[in-house]
Amino acid sequence: MYRQIADALKAAIDAGQYGPGDRLPGENPLAAEHGVAVMTARQALRALATEGVVEARKGAGFFVLAPFTPIRRRGVARLAREQWASGASIFSADDSRDLTAETRAPSPVMPPDKIADVLQLEAGERALARYRRHIVEDRPVLLSTSYLPLALVEGTAIADVDPGPGGIYARLADLGFAPAHFREEIQVRMPSDDEKAALSLSGSTPVMKVCRTAYTDEGRAVEVNEMTLDSQAYVLEYDFDA
Repeated sequence: MYRQIADALKAAIDAGQYGPGDRLPGENPLAAEHGVAVMTARQALRALATEGVVEARKGAGFFVLAPFTPIRRRGVARLAREQWASGASIFSADDSRDLTAETRAPSPVMPPDKIADVLQLEAGERALARYRRHIVEDRPVLLSTSYLPLALVEGTAIADVDPGPGGIYARLADLGFAPAHFREEIQVRMPSDDEKAALSLSGSTPVMKVCRTAYTDEGRAVEVNEMTLDSQAYVLEYDFDA
């Protein structure tokens, strides 16, 4: 029954009965209208929130979200050498919409132990951290922190806010440490409070955690990038030959 109620509400939204920003009927009116328990009506509303159709506002109810076409993140094409070596951003392989990147000034940090191990840093050795928040159509969609060995990139364009055409991978190539192999790990979990705030997420929306490591031809890890993606804003696409 909760699925039937959710589908009826979606049909009403598609028909224009409820527009972006409108509040949907609450649990009690829905339960009375459909002759079900309040818990069933609540489950229907939460299902729509999970699907990204509505958002829950604490103490206020469920409100219709504006339609958003998910970003198709092309996991292989975006990291191809010809992409960044040509001076293009790797994000331009994902979507033709304008992307705004809020970037903090890169700074030396003590990285998490697991990242220090991957980068083969000595005890007490620092990394350079690059922080970004990506926004598409006024919607925050991704948080990103890149870690690179400070001794390798200090004083280079990689330590600047804008590293130049092709981004940090092109600059690593300039230094003789071009990425030749990438490894990505993906996990899905509920967001932390900080992530919910930064991505403007409701409590019912999970995030995708993508951890990418870039390696040189010699197998040296030169970057670890930890990303937090709004799961409702992305489709992950991997296109490769057998």
